[in-house]
Amino acid sequence: MDSIGKICILGGGTWGTALAKMVLMNQKHMNWFIRRDDQIEGFYKLGHNPAYLTNVKFNLAQITFYSNIEKAIKDSDTIIVAIPSPYVKQYFRRIWNSTFRGKFMVSALKGIIPNDNMVMSEFLAANYKIPLEDIGVLSGPCHAEEVALERLSFLTVASRDQDKAALLSEAINSRILKTRISNDVVGIELAAVLKNIYAIAAGICQGLLYGDNFQAVLMSNCAKEMSRFLNGVVPIERCIAEQHYLGDMLVTGYSQFSRNRTLGAMIGKGYSVKSAQLEMEMIAEGYYGAKCIYELNNRFKVDMPIAQTVYQILYEKLPPQAAIRNLIDFF
Repeated sequence: MDSIGKICILGGGTWGTALAKMVLMNQKHMNWFIRRDDQIEGFYKLGHNPAYLTNVKFNLAQITFYSNIEKAIKDSDTIIVAIPSPYVKQYFRRIWNSTFRGKFMVSALKGIIPNDNMVMSEFLAANYKIPLEDIGVLSGPCHAEEVALERLSFLTVASRDQDKAALLSEAINSRILKTRISNDVVGIELAAVLKNIYAIAAGICQGLLYGDNFQAVLMSNCAKEMSRFLNGVVPIERCIAEQHYLGDMLVTGYSQFSRNRTLGAMIGKGYSVKSAQLEMEMIAEGYYGAKCIYELNNRFKVDMPIAQTVYQILYEKLPPQAAIRNLIDFF
């Protein structure tokens, strides 16, 4: 692969829209799969996504829209998947293995496949027989809302094939996005799942009116817990302080744009989990991630009191105030 070729984004939500803006900062054209025809029609009428990041204007001559996911993949070379993790199986269920042949499949998911408890790279390799060298991941401290505002953001492209990672990194690097590469595909994917869980914890503590001192200690313990889990599941040499581990965790834990922190804050203020989700009207990936990581850790037995506490609050209805008080003993 000597060129990144035609880039296609799968997903028309907030993150998919931000990725489209980033891709078109450098690329003259891209393909874009959006499931709903009425949403695509809205683009043509308004010049922007009618439902998400409506302040981001697009030159529609640079975009070919698809509502058929298999055709979108066939007509492209590098596929960036930006579908919420709970819906991946639903979107991919009718796609033939041969459709993916020769494509560079890049996961921009911020979650894990529910029930399968697999990150996207594992899901693609296991279910569609895609070689690991043809799979990548895109992750880092990069809130979609800040991309829309053209605030400087950071992403890491990880792949076993470092040449492919470098090509995509160069293709999307721009004045608003700085990129780097890595080979820790599964580690970075798992970190992206964990940081959402820890952001829910940070939000719960915010809702319970714990202060900045506590939040700092919480986040430092989250970093240690993340490091323990990654080293237990994917034991390679890594520095947890890198932007795609600690950096992504910090922005998700502290930012006003963090859905997971918002979900946690509502729960800390007394909302039930279900009522908080309904009021948000957006998917907080950490809700699903908490269950997946809890079940996954039944196999690895890593000491994870923070992630376990979030799971107990979300799924076992443990009262947040008592749960966080118990957690303090681990700090």
